[in-house]
Amino acid sequence: MELLGRTGATLLLGAGLGAAVSRLLSCRRRTEEEQTAGLLGWVPVLPVPEPLTVRASELTVSPGNSGAVMKYGFPSLANIRSRESYVTSYDPRTRTASWVIEKLNPASLTGASNRKFCEFKEDDSVHVFHRATNADYRGSGFDRGHLAAAANHKWSQKAMEDTFYLSNVAPQNPNLNQNTWNNLEKLCRSLTKHYLNVYVCTGPLYLPRQEDDGKLYVRYQVIGRNHVAVPTHFFKVLILEQADGKGVELRSYVLPNEPIDEKVPLERFLVPIETIERASGLLFVPNIMKRTSSLQAISNN
Repeated sequence: MELLGRTGATLLLGAGLGAAVSRLLSCRRRTEEEQTAGLLGWVPVLPVPEPLTVRASELTVSPGNSGAVMKYGFPSLANIRSRESYVTSYDPRTRTASWVIEKLNPASLTGASNRKFCEFKEDDSVHVFHRATNADYRGSGFDRGHLAAAANHKWSQKAMEDTFYLSNVAPQNPNLNQNTWNNLEKLCRSLTKHYLNVYVCTGPLYLPRQEDDGKLYVRYQVIGRNHVAVPTHFFKVLILEQADGKGVELRSYVLPNEPIDEKVPLERFLVPIETIERASGLLFVPNIMKRTSSLQAISNN
């Protein structure tokens, strides 16, 4: 298997512009050199040209308010839906979400909610022509992979149940879903011990692959009568608010939708945020930049 994201970037808000540009350019050079053989090497990556800063003390929100999840704006504006525990943008062509954003903190992870009382269900707010069903997944060989994870919302049984809408699900390789992806979800929850709030944006990617004729093609499987799209990859973007009020960190991951050896550390799948923005058609950084003044990129080599 070809590993992706051999270098990673964590964006830490709060340093000078000169150092920021230098570090970003250095990060870009390493990314280009080391990812050339990977699928993500086909996605152009550019440094963020402007500085960022934001104080975590401005960002405190309470659990249970899905509107507060959108403090950093919408990555895109199509088909927005608000649930008890997350906000999502639905793509009727693929029968999956384009992105889902949720807010994690110790309060949201605590409670008596139990997933044994939850069942996967159709999203009645989606037109029947554009809706995934449980029958689409039956016998497909793919898991119904959560985008907003059920275990992230123990604070409310209703919030946990909302994560079982099929509009919050995408076809996911069972090995990935039950192992490496699960480990990434656990990492997101563990970060709430060290940060004021952890905002998690998750979504599918459909990345190009170079084929024998030397050309790039985007090819993906569909399953079921409703032709639910099977992503080639998944992304997670983490917005980490520092508890001391000094700033915000960004971490962004891309994982292929295939089995991954659990011995491979999650850090291997860190990628520059610009890579995900270009590959997904979404924008994260500009929403934060509206409130910021300096940016430093730190490589995880």
